[in-house]
Amino acid sequence: MLQQTQVKTVLPRYAEWFEVFPSIKTLASAHADNVFKQWEGLGYYRRARFIHEAAQQIMQTFNGQFPTKFEDILSLKGIGKSTAGAISSFCFGAYTPVLDGNVKRVLSTWQNKDLNEKELWHLAQDYIEQSETPDLWNQAMMELGATLCQARKRDCATCPMTATCQSAFTEPAKKVSTIKVKDVYWQVFVHQHKQYGIWLEQRPQNGIWAGLWTPPIIELDTKPKHKPNLIHQLTHRRIHLYLKDEQSKPIGSGQWFTSWEGLAVPTGIQRLFEQCSQ
Repeated sequence: MLQQTQVKTVLPRYAEWFEVFPSIKTLASAHADNVFKQWEGLGYYRRARFIHEAAQQIMQTFNGQFPTKFEDILSLKGIGKSTAGAISSFCFGAYTPVLDGNVKRVLSTWQNKDLNEKELWHLAQDYIEQSETPDLWNQAMMELGATLCQARKRDCATCPMTATCQSAFTEPAKKVSTIKVKDVYWQVFVHQHKQYGIWLEQRPQNGIWAGLWTPPIIELDTKPKHKPNLIHQLTHRRIHLYLKDEQSKPIGSGQWFTSWEGLAVPTGIQRLFEQCSQ
C-alpha cells in the first residue's frame, strides 16, 4: 500500500483491509471484485491484484504459510528485490537491504555522486552487513531519507551521519521533474434503463483501471471541441472524460447493475457519476 501512496492515506486503509481480510486464506479465497473494492481510492490497482495473486500463490505453493526464505518471498507475485529485502529483514532478521527511493538518495548523498543501480545494491548490501540489527538499519535508512535527508532539503545540523557524509552541509542539486503527463480523451457511453439499471463492463486486466467496472469506453483519436464532463488526473495520464447518454441496446461482455454502489469502480468514474447526478 505504501508504494507510491502517502503514509497518512494508507494508515486507516491498512486497518480496514485486515478487518475484511484477516488472514492469507481469507484474502486468497475472496473474489477479485471484493479485493478491488477494498483497495478503492488507493490507485495503482494492479498492486491489489498482485496481493490477491500472491495470497493464492502462498496457499497453493507454501501450504498457506508465508515463506521465510528471501528467494521464496521474491517469487511471490508483485514482490521485487527491495520489498523482499524489507520483509526478510523486518520479519526474519535477514541481512537483506531495502533500496527504495529514499535509501537510494541517502546512499548517493553519502558518496556525493550519482550511483547506478548495481552500485547502489552493492553499497546497500555492504552497509547492512556491517550492522548488528538489519531490521533497524533498514528502518533507519528509510526514515533518514524521509526526514533529515530529503530531496529538496537536508537537515545536516541534526543528522547523525555528517562525519562520514561527503555531501554534508551542501545544498542538494535541484532536479527538474522528468514525469511526462499525456492527455487522453475518452468517450464514456452510459446505458441506463428504468428496470435494469446501468450497463457496466469489466476493464481488461492490463492498462488503466485494470479489472475495474466502468461504462463502455473508447479512446478518441482527437480532442473534441466541446469541454469534457470531467478531467481525472493520474501520475502519467490526464484523462478527459466525455459523457454520452446512449439510447441504443448495449453490446459486448458487460452486464446490467441496479446500482454501481458496492462495485469496484474507478474514482474518476465515481466522480463523473456523482457530478452528473447533481
